[in-house]
Amino acid sequence: MGLTNNDILKKLRVALKMRDDDIVKVLALVDFEISKSELGAFFRSEDHPKYMECQDQILRNFLNGLIIYKLSLIHISE
Repeated sequence: MGLTNNDILKKLRVALKMRDDDIVKVLALVDFEISKSELGAFFRSEDHPKYMECQDQILRNFLNGLIIYKLSLIHISE
């Protein structure tokens, strides 16, 4: 089986050394509001009762927000 959206979000969080607060801020850049508890449900194991599947819309918004976030860091450092 391939990677799920949850797997991708987890791997990006680790690779970019982001905390839940950082991800919430990135999503806010594209006017997508999510609480830390909602976000935490994506990082739980699939057999956990509070596990939630990360929908395409959430991952798409995170990636779009990440582009804005990273571009703003580039412009700040110039």
